[in-house]
Amino acid sequence: MKQTPAYSVLFADNDIVVLNKKSGLLTAADRYDTQAPRIDTAAQEEFGRLFAVHRLDKDTSGAVIYARTADAQQALSLQFEKRQVHKIYHALVYGRPAWQKFRSEEPLLPDGDARHRTIISRKNGKPSQTDFTFLGSCGPFSWIQAEPLTGRTHQIRVHLAAQQISIVCDPLYGRTPKPVLLSDIKRSWKGDIYEERPLLSRLALHAYQIEFLHPTTQAKLLITAPYQKDIDALRKQLAKLFNTDPLEGQ
Repeated sequence: MKQTPAYSVLFADNDIVVLNKKSGLLTAADRYDTQAPRIDTAAQEEFGRLFAVHRLDKDTSGAVIYARTADAQQALSLQFEKRQVHKIYHALVYGRPAWQKFRSEEPLLPDGDARHRTIISRKNGKPSQTDFTFLGSCGPFSWIQAEPLTGRTHQIRVHLAAQQISIVCDPLYGRTPKPVLLSDIKRSWKGDIYEERPLLSRLALHAYQIEFLHPTTQAKLLITAPYQKDIDALRKQLAKLFNTDPLEGQ
């Protein structure tokens, strides 16, 4: 079976690289799992040494920026620190939220329990903000847009969980990591249940867009990361069955 490449290149020049990473890869070294596969290590074979300026969760797919020089790293890190980078994520969640738009401001404490999860802590948590927009429902699921204004670990997942909303296939904060099967959502499905392959078996969270200033030219860059093959196949099936597409009008 052919494996999905670790990444595709969205933008590259002498100063920066923006990659569309697949789910299951770290963006930088992890102190808990030093042997886990990393996208920066894989990409260095193509681009040489890369400097991390932000992170994506291992289970999240989508756009991630790397600097190719120390100066570019410093300039980009400062943009993230000053919250000048605009990020948009798309998530497929169970159920339907009661709101069209919502801002979560629960303070978050990373590595707050025995499973190394981020927890809400009004005493020790750091200020955290995420803006959510309901994009549409599709049967048992809904598409949601998330715009994190801060960059805490697992921020989107925890802020949704605080609203009793869980992202599909979330192994840490969700109701169940059960894969999404076409037989579960299509009444007329007539396949073999023993041969059926899941439409999606990983966290349904994708870093869809990122906007920032180029560290050298100061040009504004808006970069879109197309959905990975697995989540895009699910999007197309849900759009066909329920006439709701998160990419409509994007």
